[in-house]
Amino acid sequence: QVQLVESGGGSVQTGGSLRLSCAVSGAISSRYCMEWFRQTPGKEREGVASINRGDVTTYTASVKGRFTISRDNAKNTLYLQMNELKPEDTAMYYCAAEFRWDGNCWLSSSAYSYWGQGTQVTVSS
Repeated sequence: QVQLVESGGGSVQTGGSLRLSCAVSGAISSRYCMEWFRQTPGKEREGVASINRGDVTTYTASVKGRFTISRDNAKNTLYLQMNELKPEDTAMYYCAAEFRWDGNCWLSSSAYSYWGQGTQVTVSS
């Protein structure tokens, strides 16, 4: 059974940086998609960045040029490097994983079966 645990969230000022981590445990195949989501109370969970096993990445428009998704396969860890943070980035951030036969990993939240508990990111002005 796959388990995900996020860490690295916190409170920063506008323009600051944070690096989120998602530790993966349990059996996982080479065809798993990984994606970071974020959610503000009362709003739909939003896809932030995804990566497939071939390291093809996709980002939502609002974070392009500021955020970078990556993985360390040897450590079974997913990362999200967040630079030039803005108050609009304030949210609970979640990592998610899903087995998929193809390499399309830019998916809605409803497509993912495995989720972490989330880590809070707060950006103040």
